[in-house]
Amino acid sequence: MKKLLSTLFILLFLLWQPVFADDISDTLKIFHDAGESAQFFNKNYGYAVFPTIGKAGFVVGGAYGKGQVYAQKKHVGETSMTQVSVGFQLGAQGYSQIIFFEDKRAFEEFTSGNFEFGATAQAVAITAAASASTTTTGNSATASGGKNNANIASGGYHKGMAVFTVTKGGLMYEASIGGQKFSYKAK
Repeated sequence: MKKLLSTLFILLFLLWQPVFADDISDTLKIFHDAGESAQFFNKNYGYAVFPTIGKAGFVVGGAYGKGQVYAQKKHVGETSMTQVSVGFQLGAQGYSQIIFFEDKRAFEEFTSGNFEFGATAQAVAITAAASASTTTTGNSATASGGKNNANIASGGYHKGMAVFTVTKGGLMYEASIGGQKFSYKAK
C-alpha cells in the first residue's frame, strides 16, 4: 500500500509539471499587480518569492518549491520550501507564493536556517478560489475574485510576516494537516 501511495504521488506531481514555470520577474509582476499584495511591496523589509510550488496528495501529500529571497530590494539568497501533510487529500496543483517580511527581525527569523510555518499559518489566496481552515486558534475562510481583483481578500502582517498565494493550475481536494518548512542559503 505504501508503495502504491508513493507511486500515485509521484505520478500526480509529474502530470502537473507543465503548469510550473520558474520566472521570478513574471511572478513578482503578478503579485505586484494583484491588488491586496501590491501594497506590501511599499512597506516591507524584504520578501521570499516562489514562482512555483508543486503540491500533490493521496491521503499523504507533499509540496516542494524553490525561490529567491530579497532584502531592501536586493537579491540576497535562495530558499526552498517542503511540506508534508496527512489527511483527506486527492489531486495535484501548482501555485506561486510570496512571503513579505515586515522588519529586519522577521527577515532574520526566516533566514536563520530552517524556518517553519506550523499548521496554523494563514495565507491569502489572490486568485479565483475559496479556502477554509480550522486551527487551534479558530476557523477562517477566504475568497477572492481574481489575480487582478485581489482587494477583496484582506491580508496583513502576522508576527512580522504576510503570505499570499496565486493558484496556477490543478485540482486538489483537501482536508489535511501539515506545515511548511523553509531552508535558506545566502547568495
